[in-house]
Amino acid sequence: MTPTDADPDILWLETADSTNSVLRRQISGLDNLSIIAAREQTAGRGQGSHTWFATPGENLTFSILYRFENEFALAAADAILITQVTTLALRDYLLGHGVETRIKWPNDIWAGDRKICGILIENSLTGGFIRESIVGIGLNINETGWPEDLPNPVSLRELTGKTFDIRQELPRVQKEIRRRFGLLASPDGRKSLQEEFGKYMFRLREEPK
Repeated sequence: MTPTDADPDILWLETADSTNSVLRRQISGLDNLSIIAAREQTAGRGQGSHTWFATPGENLTFSILYRFENEFALAAADAILITQVTTLALRDYLLGHGVETRIKWPNDIWAGDRKICGILIENSLTGGFIRESIVGIGLNINETGWPEDLPNPVSLRELTGKTFDIRQELPRVQKEIRRRFGLLASPDGRKSLQEEFGKYMFRLREEPK
C-alpha cells in the first residue's frame, strides 16, 4: 500500500478483496476523507448481494472515510446527507468532463438511461449519531468490455471518446468530495445539499417512495 505523490491521503493497492473491507481494517490509522483505492477488487460489492464488475486497471474502485466530529456531527436521522454529499460530488466531477448526469435513488449515478457509478455506504453509530462512514465507490472510467448480463452500464470513455489515467482522475474526484463534505459544517450548507439532491434525484417507476 503506497500513497500517491500528489496526495498522501490516497493509498493505492494493486489488488484488494474490497476497498471497503481494507479501509475498515486500517481505519484507526486514517484521517478524515482518506481514500483507499485498488486497481483490482476480487470481491467488490454492490448493493445487497450484487457484485461490482470492473476490469483491473480500467476504472476507479475506491473507498473514502467520512468522520463526523465537532461541526460535522451527524445524527443518524440525517444519514441521507452522506448520500447527498457523495452523489453530488460525483455529479460535479462528471460534469467537469462535460457529462450531464442524474442521481438514481438512492445512490447510483446515471448518464441518460445508463449507469456510470454505484455507491455502497456502511455507517458506524454511537448512540443516535453516526461516528464514521465508509463509502465505497465504483466509477466506470475506461471500461468497454461489459458482461452481457449487465443491463445498462456505461463508462466515461464511451461517453467522451477519451481514455483516462485513473491515478490522475482520483484526486479530481477527491477534490469534489472534499468540497461537498465541507458543506456539512453549516445549516445553510446542509440545506443546499438537500435542495440540489432533490433537483437531480429520480426513482424508477417500480421503486416505492
